[in-house]
Amino acid sequence: MPMTPPSYVHGACDLPLIGETIGAHLDRIALRFPDRPALVAPGNLPGQAAGAVLRLSYAELAARTESLAAGLLALGLEPGERIGIFSPNNAEWVLSQFATAKAGLILVNINPAYRSHELEFALNKVGCRALITATRFKTSDYIGMLTGLAPELATAAPGTLHARRLPALRCVIQIGGPPAPGTIAFGSVADRATDRHRADLARIVAGLQFDDPVNIQFTSGTTGAPKGATLSHHNILNNGYFVGRAMALTEQDRLCIPVPLYHCFGMVLGNLAAVTHGAAMILPGEGFDPLATLRTVAEERCTALHGVPTMFIAEMDHPEFGRFDLSSLRTGIMAGSPCPIEVMRRAMALMHLDQITIAYGMTETSPVSFQTSVDDPPERRVSTVGRIHPHVEVKIIDGEGRIVPRGQKGELCTRGYPVMQGYWDDPDRTAQVIDPARWMHTGDLATIDEEGYCRIVGRIKDMVIRGGENVYPREIEEFLYAHPAILDVQVFGVPDPKFGEEVCAWIRLRPGQSVSEAELIAFCREQIAHYKVPRHIRFVEAFPMTVTGKVQKFIMREVMAQELGVQDVETA
Repeated sequence: MPMTPPSYVHGACDLPLIGETIGAHLDRIALRFPDRPALVAPGNLPGQAAGAVLRLSYAELAARTESLAAGLLALGLEPGERIGIFSPNNAEWVLSQFATAKAGLILVNINPAYRSHELEFALNKVGCRALITATRFKTSDYIGMLTGLAPELATAAPGTLHARRLPALRCVIQIGGPPAPGTIAFGSVADRATDRHRADLARIVAGLQFDDPVNIQFTSGTTGAPKGATLSHHNILNNGYFVGRAMALTEQDRLCIPVPLYHCFGMVLGNLAAVTHGAAMILPGEGFDPLATLRTVAEERCTALHGVPTMFIAEMDHPEFGRFDLSSLRTGIMAGSPCPIEVMRRAMALMHLDQITIAYGMTETSPVSFQTSVDDPPERRVSTVGRIHPHVEVKIIDGEGRIVPRGQKGELCTRGYPVMQGYWDDPDRTAQVIDPARWMHTGDLATIDEEGYCRIVGRIKDMVIRGGENVYPREIEEFLYAHPAILDVQVFGVPDPKFGEEVCAWIRLRPGQSVSEAELIAFCREQIAHYKVPRHIRFVEAFPMTVTGKVQKFIMREVMAQELGVQDVETA
């Protein structure tokens, strides 16, 4: 009787990995496709009319990248130093991504939904020397948050900040808006470069290695504060390339990127997937808007579209959906949270996305390790997350660390070029997820079938995925514990038909204390990102517990689901 093969797969591939830095690869693509469109995006750059979009060819993108990189060196920044970016999507974000990589700087992605408490932590955790920040967007006053943390900015000469609460920060670069005291206008940075700085840049470019760190992305944990996943040129450049290859991208493609650039979905699956294949990056706006996305796809004749499931739902359910010609579309990626099978089917049927793909991964793995391909059977593309990426290994293990047979459920572990270097300045938490054999333990429960297709069937951790945003209950719990009226709190996810999951908090109040649901929500909104604010709050006398005193969150979830009349959505 034949033995069932083990749940181990590897992406054997004749195509070699790219052994270059991001800056070198951009230059190579620009030489190959100098006149092809590279970027169409909103921005606030010199010579750009208010409200107009910036259009750059690959030759122009490479030239602007070079000038900005030299300008950053003129500000006194040195290779290996960290520079944060705190902004919604715009042309400046894209230019910063490539210019920092060329200058040997480490770009630190800061979620534009962050509030002051989270901004302070991010800047200090990795010791940002500089910060590129938008002025404001919607309800976020970025300059206001920064000056609240660093009032010294008001009297500091640009580039010489010394702030008590942000001790490493020296330079603030402002995107758009009326000039704020102590800041440097983004549009003026390139003009600061001299021949000396351009010569310095050439020496730096020649000495950079593709294993050098280039990007830090914060990913929260169930055991405390966010961790800075440190990624190299090799990590994200190759991942972007193979993501684009799974979509069969070429220089003829035009990729619409409405997902946020601070997230790996935008900057890797979007920008780097496009650039490594000479395709155009099309940003429909600073933040997601379904109407703007539909209009951009139609007017720009986009061939590919990215989004989390809630974005596709918002687009297809928009009252003006029918008036847009989307026939140019063929592919893209639906990812970021569990993908409802019916949403996939609708997108394929209504949006001409017959070659849309599903991708699975995590920030710590650059991010993608599994993806469907454009020629996978439709049933596979709506019910699985595809097969292993090239040059990547995955195994599924049981609770004792042993590989399980095909078809059995266990924890998914990833090894290979995409695995991060580690969490910045946090060897203990790095060792908790990357074992001595360099396997990254994802905490996700999965199965791999006989043909190598993977299904994600659950999560070991109690992470909540709300509309593509990873929400970690422990982080919110620790924040809520700071409220003087709260004795104890448990945060968990409940099913939601729109966002997949919503955040729910069960709260025990201190004796003699009282606080309303509205007051708690206001308390949260002032200090943490909107997607972390509990949608449902219940005041309780006790939590369901095991006989050994362990809180049973699954029972709370079941109670809330019944009370709200919701159930889990079938997902791929």
